[in-house]
This record gives sequence, structure tokens and C-alpha cells, in this order.
Amino acid sequence: MMNWNEEYDVLVVGSGGGGVTGAYTAAREGLTVNLVEATDKFGGTTAYSGGGGVWFPCNPALQRAGTDDTIEDALEYYHAVVGDRTPRQLQDTYVRGGGPLIEYLEQDENLKFEMLPWPDYFGKAPKARLDGQRHTMPTPFPVSRAPELREVVRGPLDSERLGTPQPDDFFIGGRALIARFLKAIEKYPNAKVSLNSPLVELVVEEGAVVGGIVERDGKRVAIRARRGVLLAAGGFEANDELRQKYGVPGHARDTMGPGANLGKAHQAAIAVGADIDLMDQAWWSPGLTHPDGRSAFALWFTGGIFVNQDGARFVNESAPYDRLGRDVIAQMEQGTVTLPYWMIYDDKEGSRPPVQAPNVSMTETDKYVDAGLWHTADTLEALAEKIGVPSESLVVTVARFNNMVESGVDEDFGRGDEAYDRAFSGGESPLVAIEHGPFHAAAFGISDLGTKGGLRTDTAARVLDTSDNPIPGLYAAGNTMAAPSGTVYPGGGNPIGTSMLFSHLAVQNIISERT
Repeated sequence: MMNWNEEYDVLVVGSGGGGVTGAYTAAREGLTVNLVEATDKFGGTTAYSGGGGVWFPCNPALQRAGTDDTIEDALEYYHAVVGDRTPRQLQDTYVRGGGPLIEYLEQDENLKFEMLPWPDYFGKAPKARLDGQRHTMPTPFPVSRAPELREVVRGPLDSERLGTPQPDDFFIGGRALIARFLKAIEKYPNAKVSLNSPLVELVVEEGAVVGGIVERDGKRVAIRARRGVLLAAGGFEANDELRQKYGVPGHARDTMGPGANLGKAHQAAIAVGADIDLMDQAWWSPGLTHPDGRSAFALWFTGGIFVNQDGARFVNESAPYDRLGRDVIAQMEQGTVTLPYWMIYDDKEGSRPPVQAPNVSMTETDKYVDAGLWHTADTLEALAEKIGVPSESLVVTVARFNNMVESGVDEDFGRGDEAYDRAFSGGESPLVAIEHGPFHAAAFGISDLGTKGGLRTDTAARVLDTSDNPIPGLYAAGNTMAAPSGTVYPGGGNPIGTSMLFSHLAVQNIISERT
């Protein structure tokens, strides 16, 4: 018989968007709950998100903004892009559930949301929303309302990687979401949040998960969960051993997930019989390579083209980041692209790459030059020599691209054909000629926002075993669960939205199981 050190109704593992939503729901509904976070900061990958957005069609924030979208249209779009890779019921649960969740959350004065227009990522799919009216973000949250959270909410990335000061005015994006939830949870005496408490093991009695073992101050702490354990601990993107085991391309050094996202919750659940799916999948992106050797998620390109080791263009550079990343990976597997690949651009914006959202800010130019990551030359031929690609091929590639800029149509890769391609150019063509020397090249790699494979669940977020039966007492959400979106990224905010919704549904199921 286990000697328990602590007892609660619910144990929540992880403090990203899903973990805080689950803990908040449990506390608000009168359950005792302990949220345990592995690190010394709350927020997980969610806190790194610049927007903190969720893809929740027809929610109250969008309705206030005057959307004319319908759930039926959103379902048609989601089904069209996801296909049959994941259960249709799971897809429907996600698309239908976001609106009611936002309505529930906004009853709390601490939890406020607004529309952030962001086009769907498959603009040619049936019922795609090109005006961005399925995307919602938390409103900025004044640091003055919760100054005690300033140092314990993870991020921003520049603070962690470059040592820049924490903002003094507002929590924004994903940090705002986490801060708002922590402030909301604070008022419930039946809720506890704990840092530096990684899960190492689940406890099973008579076939049911009844608690977990966490490490705290070098000791094993046994926490009983009378009603259920919710795993919302992110993915395993920071674990190169697991990435290799499950065939996830790329490296842990290039992920945008926190270093503690090692897949311990995945492994604990697998050890008690949980089934898994999509374990080779991640939320991909191109990555601008920085002097520390890490390639970081980058978007919003106002110029430039990508070329491979043959000096040839190979992709739509303005495509949604996951689609672009998947194209790069597919061609890496075929051998037609090797790392690094290069962004080629001219001097219109100076020597720095025309990347307006590098997520990790660019540092001094000299550091990139000294690391062999940025190159400059007066001619394309000389630039080609510096980056090791055939000069004739690069010249021909740029000339062909410039001709297509003049015609306004990218005949090779369709750059500019979809709404997302034009989202960062005011709706205008993203095609920008490369014509004024000196010419530049910047090294790129492949990055990700986290793995998306994990524990198979049903529509109530109950973890399923290998016989397709729910494991009593065990739930999963977000990047710890196998993503409802399968092998695609339907729209901005799918990762955080999935985590929040299924954490909420998990607690609702916990409540219904005992009523």
C-alpha cells in the first residue's frame, strides 16, 4: 500500500495552456487540485508564443468582432485538411468545443480574449477562412496586477536566450494567457501550484491510476489523486533519444519547446499501458540559424528566396510555417535539400535578413559573419562561391525569380497564391525582386514548436490503452496527447487550443464520473 505524502482530487502535470486550464476548471468546480510543474517557471511552450492564440471558431470574442462564420463551415474546413488520419469524433470535439470554453472562461474577470485575425493555413481548402476570423488571443495583462508573477512565468525567449530584461509593463501573448490563469487560480484556496516538481511515475491500484510520484528537493513525493491525473506536460521535443527512437526529424537544440520537455509524462503513461500515435510528428517551421548554433522558428519574410545546395529555389517561402517546414523535411529525406539551406536577398533592407519575426532576436551582425552563417558579396557569382553552390545555377535561379516578380505570378511554387502568403505584405504580392547588390545569404535550418505525437485519447481526454479502452483515472491534453489535427496544422492556435480544450474536458469528465 502506498504511503501518500499529499492528497487531492486532481493532479495536473504541466503548467502550459492546458495545465492551467485544467487546474482552473477543477478549482472553480470545487475540486481540490495540485498543478505540478517540472521547472522553476510556469508556462511551458505556451509562454513562448508571441500571440498565445487559439483556433476556436465562433467563440464569443469573435462574435463580438462581428464574425459571420459558422461551426458547420469550420467543421467542413477542418475535416478537409485533416482527413481521416484521426478519429472524426475527436476532430468534431475540438472544432465544436472552443466556443463554449471561451464563454465559460470569460465569466471570470481575469480571463479575457479578443480576435487576432490570422488566416487559416490551407487557403484553398473548402470553407477556409481567409480573413482570420477563427483566431483568438488573450488580451494583454498588466504586470502591475500580478507583479509576483513577473519572474516565475516562462519567457520571453529573448530573456532566456539573450539575457534581455523582463518586460515591466504587460504580459503579452502566451505569457498573458499563463499570467491570467495563475491570477484566476490564486483566488481558490482548494488549488495549489508547485514548481520544481517533475513527474517521474504514475501509481496504479487495481487497474486505475490513483496518483503520481514527483521529485521535489531531491526527494520522491507521492501525491494521491482521488479523482484523476491529467497529463498536460508538453511534448518530448527536447529529448534527442526519444526523437531518434520515434523518427522525429531535427534536433532538440532547434526546438522552441522548453528544455524540460523530455517526454517524462509520455513515458510514465506508456509504462502503465497507454497507447500512442503520431509519435513521428511535430509542429514544424523554418529556422533562422543563430551564432549559438540553434535554428529558431522564423516567419514574416519581406523578401528573399530559399535555395538548396544546388543553388536552386525549392519551396514557397511565404507558405504557412508548418507546411514550409514539412516541404523542407520531405526534400531533406529525398536528398534534394541539405542543411543549411540559404535565404538569398539583396541590399534593400541592408545586410540583415528580411525576417521580421525571428522569435529569437538577431544579435550583432559580426557574430553571424564570424560563425559562417551570413555572407555578402558584390555579385551573385561571388556569393555562390562563398556559400558553396554552383554560381551559374544561382544566377539563373535569381533571374527566373525576378522575371516571375515582374509578371506577378510564381509559376514554380505558387508564392502569393493563398491568403496566408500575403498576410505579412498587406494583402499585396510577397514577391520581391533580388536586383540591387551587394547580395546576401543567411543560413537556415529546420525548427519546431514541439512534438505533437502522444497518448491516444477519446473525446473526454481519457487516455486509451492498446485495446482501445480508457485507463481509469488517466487523462491527457495538448502535446502530451496525440493531436486531433493529425499530420497537418490547420490554423494558428491549434496547439494551445487543443491543450486548453481537452484539459477542460478532462476535468468535466472527472466531475461527471462521480456525480
